[in-house]
Amino acid sequence: MDNKNVFVAIALSMSVLLFWGAFFETPRKPIDQKNSQNVERKNEQNSITPTIRQPQILKKLTREESISNSKRLKIENDSISGSINLQGALIDDISFKKHKQKVEDGKNIVFLNPANTENGFYIETGWTSIGNKIKVPTKDSLWKVKGNDVLTNSSPVVLQWSNKEGVTFEKRIELDDKYLFKISQLVKNNSDSSIDLFPYAQMTRNKIPDDIQNFYIQHEGFIGVFDDELKEDDYDDVKEKKIVRESNEGWLGITDKYWMTAFVPETDKNFKSTFLYEDGFKANYIINKPTTINKSSSGINELRLFVAAKEVETIDGYAANQNIKKFDLVIDWGWFYFFTKPLFFVIDYLFKISGNFGTAIVLLTIAIRLIFFPLANFSFRSMAKMKAVQPEMMRLKELHKDDKVKLQQEMMALYRKEKINPASGCLPVLIQIPFFFAIYKMLFISLEMRHQPFFGWIKDLSAQDPTSLFNLFGLIPWDPPGFMIIGIWPILMGASMWVQQKLNPAPADPIQAKIFAFFPLFLTIILASFPSGLVVYWTVNNILTIAQQYVIVKKTTVKTN
Repeated sequence: MDNKNVFVAIALSMSVLLFWGAFFETPRKPIDQKNSQNVERKNEQNSITPTIRQPQILKKLTREESISNSKRLKIENDSISGSINLQGALIDDISFKKHKQKVEDGKNIVFLNPANTENGFYIETGWTSIGNKIKVPTKDSLWKVKGNDVLTNSSPVVLQWSNKEGVTFEKRIELDDKYLFKISQLVKNNSDSSIDLFPYAQMTRNKIPDDIQNFYIQHEGFIGVFDDELKEDDYDDVKEKKIVRESNEGWLGITDKYWMTAFVPETDKNFKSTFLYEDGFKANYIINKPTTINKSSSGINELRLFVAAKEVETIDGYAANQNIKKFDLVIDWGWFYFFTKPLFFVIDYLFKISGNFGTAIVLLTIAIRLIFFPLANFSFRSMAKMKAVQPEMMRLKELHKDDKVKLQQEMMALYRKEKINPASGCLPVLIQIPFFFAIYKMLFISLEMRHQPFFGWIKDLSAQDPTSLFNLFGLIPWDPPGFMIIGIWPILMGASMWVQQKLNPAPADPIQAKIFAFFPLFLTIILASFPSGLVVYWTVNNILTIAQQYVIVKKTTVKTN
């Protein structure tokens, strides 16, 4: 190991960060074709087929047209607004009131959309029977409202539909003050015989969202916990093959970077979940054991539905208060969960006391540097010594260029004389890498950083720096294309990395030296499109590192005579 080890370690850590998915994507279990075929045959024999297939839609409407052309029941609380389509009792119109589409406008984030729109994303619940022998409500059934016609956190609603054969279906829908719907499905059997019905629920998304970030650091797509085991499936996986699982406990849904939907089936009831692509992406479950409803009696099923912004405090509160195992994992904390999540609580506390998320990032960076100050000192001393003896190392290489054995002996003698361990600079850096990834991950996924301003031109720390070198940071009245937007903060980051590089020992190999010299420019271009909050963290960290390393280099001297 030579005197460029520390910088190599940093370079490798950066490469892993940027290309993690290419090398370390979670391996997928091979598909058990035999077991899959058995499940399919079993399902065919039972013929438990919910009537949940979406009818072909010949014409797509705008969201406004679809909502205005249908009978609806209003939804409103402090966190969401929207409506329920009485045709099918579909929850297909939800917006988040506390989260806006853009910093500069006041339009709410629109999440759920009617089925006959391009970005359709909607929720349905219901019952089915073996062979579909019993007439049950479908997406074309028009439900009646009993009593209150506005769903709020203080006033639940009841919907009713009758099949005119003696069976009446009711849905009682409750909403808390945030994002939780509780749906109780009641069946009243006034027919001449008992009936068996299977409750189900399904969410359908017409297409992959336009703003999905195909980046391996965060999962977007299908998600669930089945018997305490987290499962994540990409849209492409589901489009390629239907994914079926059975479980006695858990939850399932679809997650975006900042938003999510999830079903929590009734506890202690075995259910089958299916992720599939059929006229859209679907995540559904069905209870495997039927609810038997004798004549002149009733049967009921309950489920919980979350249509939520992924606010850490809210999600954690639901996981604890609703007793939902691993529900907090709907926020993708990653492999370094035990670092990432505590770091979020630290930065959230700093944000609350400072009032500025960018300031909180700076304070967190300083705190991390203080924690690792002794380790960094140890590493920098080693690098400083390696840099100080570099002229002597070059002299020895030139003197013994034809005798590699002698050169190695002289180099080891030099290391012993100056008490230098070439490997000692790497270990402290390697220890810090998990924290580096954890901070990066925490800032990348944090909804709490979204639309938070910093000082000056940074109005949204979750967006890239909007300035650009190619229009002289706004002095020239020209909007460059996206790939040319290289802002002030990315340039400061690249410049600080270049300065830091100059304090490290230079590689002896001229080709390696050129590669490392190009590295700051490479990262400047790559990170220009990253959230500015991440670039602020990186830049401040570089500046603090430079200050510490500069002092150590100045204090370190060696004798080579």
